[in-house]
Amino acid sequence: MNEIIKVEHLTKDYGEGHGIFDLNFSIKKGEVFGYVGTNGSGKTTTIRHLMGFLQPTSGTCSIMGFECWKDAPKTKQFVSYVPGEIAFPDLRTGTEFLKAQAELLGLKDMERANYLCQKLQLDTSANLKRMSKGMKQKTAIVAAFMADKEILLLDEPTTGLDPLMRETFLELIMEEKERGKTIFMSSHMFNELEDTCDRVALIHNGKIIDIANLGDIDNMPTKTYKIEFENKDDYAKFRRLKYEILQVQPEYNQVVVKIDNEQINKLLASLAHYKMKYIAEIKYSLEEHFKEALKKDKEKGNV
Repeated sequence: MNEIIKVEHLTKDYGEGHGIFDLNFSIKKGEVFGYVGTNGSGKTTTIRHLMGFLQPTSGTCSIMGFECWKDAPKTKQFVSYVPGEIAFPDLRTGTEFLKAQAELLGLKDMERANYLCQKLQLDTSANLKRMSKGMKQKTAIVAAFMADKEILLLDEPTTGLDPLMRETFLELIMEEKERGKTIFMSSHMFNELEDTCDRVALIHNGKIIDIANLGDIDNMPTKTYKIEFENKDDYAKFRRLKYEILQVQPEYNQVVVKIDNEQINKLLASLAHYKMKYIAEIKYSLEEHFKEALKKDKEKGNV
């Protein structure tokens, strides 16, 4: 089955504009699919529908061909989950919790769990109730990843992790991707989605505004460069050339130009006649792409 997660016209209307509305997307086997939006945009509500915790007002979502609400016990056979809010059972330590999870999953070998604990520098002997937010998050990640299910549903999984541990977690995501896992990960941080995802959906006020392919963003047909000249004469002469100038900073003799990829050699040939301090490419980012998508949607009156 190619599309192993499918969402069709999914709606959960809580009234007064709250909820999720007419969501449509599908996720292919082995794909890392990001889900970005501000707090309250509908990320967690979407994931709870995929987990079978909520019954939709209308529309459907399915995993491996099974409907998430009606066939929740079947879909959970394929899914590991890291919730947005961590709540542990009444057990004393992280070790006890992970052993209980292993028994529930029928795991005989804790080698995978031990590897994950070492990777995340997690001391499982700590008291569950006294764990910091970051330690609770790491414990939940270990519990989900050690199950070795085909699909990972991750709701803001890096919440509470320090920057170094966040990088380690993203390494784990890429390891799981290489192992063929299908991953759905929500976040409000563009950079961690750019580093890991194949596609990313932007949800705003309960509606999907755009779904971006990261390959397309990395290979845009145009590029933007920031150029600073050594003197005002060269700066002024360059501005008279017929390049698309997006921004100028006369006090620094700087221009920002946008050109088609096939014009790069022409630009470099032009710049050979001027004295420059530097030239640097301004990378087109996922955040910039979604800002443009939101602006277009607002202009249409949809936001």
